[in-house]
Amino acid sequence: MLLAVWRVTHLIQAEDGPFDLIFKIRKLAGNGFFGQLMDCFYCLSLWVALLPGFYFATGWDQKILLWLALSGGAILLEKISNRTQLN
Repeated sequence: MLLAVWRVTHLIQAEDGPFDLIFKIRKLAGNGFFGQLMDCFYCLSLWVALLPGFYFATGWDQKILLWLALSGGAILLEKISNRTQLN
C-alpha cells in the first residue's frame, strides 16, 4: 500500500504519464491551488494517502495514523529515491 501511495504521488508530481496525460492535466491546473498541489510532493502525498488510509483502517484513530504513516512513508521513499539518483 505504501509503494502504491508513493507511485501515484510520484506519477502526478514528477512524471508526464502515458500519452502525456498527467502533463496535460498539470498544465490545465495552472498556478492555482491544484496546480501548486501537483508540484509539491509533500502536500500531494497527504491527499493521495487519504483514501487508502481511511479505507483500510477501522477506528478513527487508526484511520488518521495510517493516513499520516502512508504519507510519511511515501515522503521517505521519495527522499531515498532522489538520493540514489544524485549519486
